[in-house]
Amino acid sequence: MSFSSDEVNFLVFRYLQESGYLHSAYLFGVESHISSTNINGSMVPPAALLQIIQKGLQYTEAEISIGDGGSERVVESLSLIDSVMPEVVDMRKKQVAEAERNRRGGGRMKPEAHNGGEDDHSNHHQAVAMDAESSGGGGGGGYFPANRVTVLRGHESEVFICAWNPKTDLLASGSGDSTARIWDATDPASAGEAKKQLVLKHCISKGGLDVPSNKDVTSLDWNCDGNRLATGSYDGFARLWSTDGNLLCTLGQHKGPIFALKWNKAGTCVLSAGVDKTTIIWDAISGQAQQQFGFHTAPALDVDWKDDETFASCSTDQSIQVCRLGSDCPIKTFRGHSNEVNAIKWDPAASCWPPALTT
Repeated sequence: MSFSSDEVNFLVFRYLQESGYLHSAYLFGVESHISSTNINGSMVPPAALLQIIQKGLQYTEAEISIGDGGSERVVESLSLIDSVMPEVVDMRKKQVAEAERNRRGGGRMKPEAHNGGEDDHSNHHQAVAMDAESSGGGGGGGYFPANRVTVLRGHESEVFICAWNPKTDLLASGSGDSTARIWDATDPASAGEAKKQLVLKHCISKGGLDVPSNKDVTSLDWNCDGNRLATGSYDGFARLWSTDGNLLCTLGQHKGPIFALKWNKAGTCVLSAGVDKTTIIWDAISGQAQQQFGFHTAPALDVDWKDDETFASCSTDQSIQVCRLGSDCPIKTFRGHSNEVNAIKWDPAASCWPPALTT
């Protein structure tokens, strides 16, 4: 058995992405030179690092549970931290061995209750059922027929984001397999029948050929008419697609991954935010950049339109910039957060502007 530091780094990188730490994942990826490795991310299954850790934990428990004569004994589950502490593992081995000797000597030990037993398992299912029941009345009490409930399968890696089309029953999704997909939820699929899906492959040009970018698709947004889909990728490009899966144009001016993108309310412009500390307004017809804003001093994480020309952006620099198309400086700068500002949203009436923040 052998493995390289690049492989370990890639699994850690994927774990950070899957856990929602996209910005930490990006920084770790840069420092560990993930992009320069020849690892095909689409071939790595989701939760790979956790699976390896779980197998290691099971192996450690198996070591403790095997007696001197090869007999297997029931042991209390180890926590992950306990499993990497030699003194704890040794103590558990001694406890199990002593219990085995007592059993052979005729002593009877009371079975120990431990977490993870049937009671906890039952409670877990009850909790899930209660959550499902309590959340079933959300969305204004609307009824969703049972025959429309389905699981959409097709992506070959983790799915980062999804968005409903505002006009039709189409659902778009973005994944770590370097694709976005458009799912047709108009007609319920019969049992065993897969939902119709369009695969939007994100490719880059190498040597005159289009090859898969092997980069995550982490942001997407429908325009107001529902006939255009914008996607943003870690390859640094935004792309505009039609509802039938045709690539309309590629927007390339960012110098690194794109973290967020939004259509304006009129559907004439797309706004993107990137790790290169800039935000860009793109013309949705020509695909040309109308203006690039470089007011942040660290990666821009999220954007939101106030109207068709005014927007706000937030960043790891702890600031929020309100900008307008055609203006060479921010029309307003908000400061006050003591950590990175991860997400923002305008009040629907555009009368007040509290940023939504998770830090």
